[in-house]
Amino acid sequence: MDKKKLTLLLVALVIAVGTALGARTLFVGAAAPQASAAAAAAPEAKGPKVLVAQRALPVGTIITADSVSYQAWPKDMVQDAYFIDGEADMSKLLGTVVRYPVTAGQPLTQGALVAPGDRGFLAAALGPGMRAITIPVSAKTGVAGFVFPGDHVDLVLTQSVKGGGDGQQLKASETILKNLRVLATDQATSTETVEGKSVVRTSSTVTLEVTPRIAEKVTVAETIGQLSLSLRSLADNQSELDKMVASGAVKLPEGASKEQEDRILSQALNRPVEGPTTFQTGGDVSRFQRSTVPAARDQQMARQMAAAPAMTATGIPVRLGPTVRVTRGKSTEVVSVGRN
Repeated sequence: MDKKKLTLLLVALVIAVGTALGARTLFVGAAAPQASAAAAAAPEAKGPKVLVAQRALPVGTIITADSVSYQAWPKDMVQDAYFIDGEADMSKLLGTVVRYPVTAGQPLTQGALVAPGDRGFLAAALGPGMRAITIPVSAKTGVAGFVFPGDHVDLVLTQSVKGGGDGQQLKASETILKNLRVLATDQATSTETVEGKSVVRTSSTVTLEVTPRIAEKVTVAETIGQLSLSLRSLADNQSELDKMVASGAVKLPEGASKEQEDRILSQALNRPVEGPTTFQTGGDVSRFQRSTVPAARDQQMARQMAAAPAMTATGIPVRLGPTVRVTRGKSTEVVSVGRN
């Protein structure tokens, strides 16, 4: 190979190596600012923590510790109406009621909550179309104070029914209403806690959420006998809700959002039940008690047998001997079969 060709080859090789080194330097230099920019953008500036809803909160929801929490929020998006961690008193927020719907993850504002004692508090706690009614209770009829706002109870009516000529009464208890939501005990709408434990207090009154029709029933029931509360299990409420959804009694519209479904299920969960009542009588407890009230016809016969002695045709009273009851069609009379 001549010197001219060798020189050209070496020059080409040098140019190729220089071009490769230049390209490498160019690519590395271009990538470095991007990586630096990405690294600089990674750490996000955290603003103050604001109070947000952990789940959808329909109108009338009573705020509890598990329904809200504090979450970091961009500083430039924080509003004066928000509840800010370190400034808001969480103990005063528990037991307040949601005035208008709040979606999951949405910050709560001061106008969204109404506190006990504020005007319109109880009205805000009621669901659409519902009413509030208060009944007297005692340690015996109020589950010894273990009923708290937000619980669900059944209503039991105990009464004595007069019947029969012997003066013995029919003792009976009947579960007349189910799944009533407790709005307040006395004038407290939240549960008092001390060192993380609920304080149990005997209440003299309990306020329940009912429909207008049920309010009328409860008012009449108070004049009939004694009303007692029967505390429901949370598992029973969820089980009955699952049954209602499976049977179609509660329908979830197609395409409904999670917030809409939660609102529908919450309303169904708090819906009072007027269904078939269950009852027990004294005869179910003791063999010496009545299980039924004598029919009016039997009472009339007893009165006839206890009436004055029969009279002869001449007006002389006679004593009745053995008697039998004779029924002709719809009428029944006591006939003597012998006289002394």
